[in-house]
Amino acid sequence: MGIDRLTGLIAFAKAGSLGSYTAAARSLSISPSAISKSVQRLEQNLGVALFTRTTRSLTLTNEGRELHERTLRLLRDAEEIEQVAKAARAAPSGNLRIATSLPIGLHVIAPALAEFRRLYPTVTIDLRLSDQMVDLIEEGIDLAVRIGELSDSRLLSRRLSPHRLCCYASPEYLAKRSIPKHPNELEEHETVNMRYQSTGQVFRWPFQIGAREVEIVPSSGIVVDASEGVMAAIAAGAGIGMGTSFAAAAWVKRGELKPILLEFAVDRHNITAVWPESRRTNPAVRAFLMMLADLA
Repeated sequence: MGIDRLTGLIAFAKAGSLGSYTAAARSLSISPSAISKSVQRLEQNLGVALFTRTTRSLTLTNEGRELHERTLRLLRDAEEIEQVAKAARAAPSGNLRIATSLPIGLHVIAPALAEFRRLYPTVTIDLRLSDQMVDLIEEGIDLAVRIGELSDSRLLSRRLSPHRLCCYASPEYLAKRSIPKHPNELEEHETVNMRYQSTGQVFRWPFQIGAREVEIVPSSGIVVDASEGVMAAIAAGAGIGMGTSFAAAAWVKRGELKPILLEFAVDRHNITAVWPESRRTNPAVRAFLMMLADLA
């Protein structure tokens, strides 16, 4: 499509919406004669009359009315492209509302916020930590990081880095007991398990045994409804617990926990960043997604 034809479409759209060449010319800051000539050239190219003209009125023909609707949609799409491009160049700013679970928030997102704010000081962070699933659109959340399978098809999504589910225990506990070499030996040990707040179900411990993934529900003397509670209990010597690699990393680094049964650990690829379609071009959301990718 040539520039002249595109110019004609713009003139046609304005004249059809405003009802006169004079009003269209005023809106586009050009002369009425330029509008008239552009529309006439467009009519010649298309081979149809777009307007019925009298000395006092300008009305769309039947063909013109249908083409006017299509032209308006085309120009709206063009304006949206321009807005997307501008948003991509804009510096992140404003309030960024993020929702995630307590473990991911504490161990993945919160430690990265200082660096994010250093890079984007005009962005303020509203981080909401809860194991309850929230409706991003209804509650005005810009971005969420979720663990598990997605169910809301209204959201855009991006998979984040995999994590590992592994057993851990304190050095003090392992010094007093034999270190298990196989998941079957967990029956001989004290264990600490987690109960999901959302369902009330206890966590089933997955192990990769040969080509199969096997789940075990240990008979635990302590059950906690938060993964942080599991980590704290086993670090204090309460027994063996299972947790995610990102939740246990700080405890392991401090020497308070040791991974065990590593050869049976299971990798998971179910941490996902999700955001509403309306936030697609939000510069702060885009910048935060880039940071999450760097953390992967």
